[in-house]
Amino acid sequence: MERVIGGKLCSRCLLHRHENTMGTMTLAFSGLGVILAYMTALWVASLIVRNSSIVDIFWGLGFVVVGGVYFALGHGDLARRLLLMTLVAVWGLRLSLFIAMRNIGKGEDKRYQVWRNENGARWWWKSFFQVFLLQGIIMWIVSSTLLIGQVGPSLDVPSPLDALGVLAWAVGFTFEAAGDWQLARFKADPANKGRVMDRGLWRYTRHPNYFGEAAMWWGFGLIALGAPGGVLALIGPALMTFLLMRVSGVTLLEKSMETRPGYREYVQRTSAFFPWPPRQS
Repeated sequence: MERVIGGKLCSRCLLHRHENTMGTMTLAFSGLGVILAYMTALWVASLIVRNSSIVDIFWGLGFVVVGGVYFALGHGDLARRLLLMTLVAVWGLRLSLFIAMRNIGKGEDKRYQVWRNENGARWWWKSFFQVFLLQGIIMWIVSSTLLIGQVGPSLDVPSPLDALGVLAWAVGFTFEAAGDWQLARFKADPANKGRVMDRGLWRYTRHPNYFGEAAMWWGFGLIALGAPGGVLALIGPALMTFLLMRVSGVTLLEKSMETRPGYREYVQRTSAFFPWPPRQS
């Protein structure tokens, strides 16, 4: 508890607060350095294999790496730190493994092929800024939630926010993992070629995997919310949700699906993002 003398914080308390702030900033820039090194290594690998889309495989793993840095160098409540690191590791490793199994052997993703064709001989260096550096900066901003969660105060008992965070994470993990599995099974059946997936969780939301990822990040944010920094812990979930709904997730995928037979009817009866019972046609 900070002591107040004459209506002002004591000098020792102010010094302690300053040291904590400087320590958190140092930790943040350590994370940035690791992310830049990680993305630069991926960029070099992409030049060797001529496939910029390998960044998708290592997206989730990147959060495990930077989360591990924050965990190793953090100084908050050990139980909360372990909880947050475990949940991040389960999410990130599963996502990277799933994308690797889906993408390896199929060449460069079409999105990156378009950029490669548009830029021609310049793509080898431009890809560093347009793909790897940009995603690295986004990763750093989003991972600020993990940073804040690793410098929280010690608590005798878990807080209600921890419980809500775990619940949100569990719901999100179920939607993302089950949604991915259901879609993979659907695509594996040749009889479904050209058809729209509208079964299982896909009956209630057109993007259960994206909803699930957003829910998990809100879970991380709730766990970190009680730490110093307060609402700053929600910057990561808010940015991740915005990206999933408006930039690289829902918007981009639906643009590529709009001409598929039956997709317009699917859109009319199915919620775009948040799960909801299907509407009557």
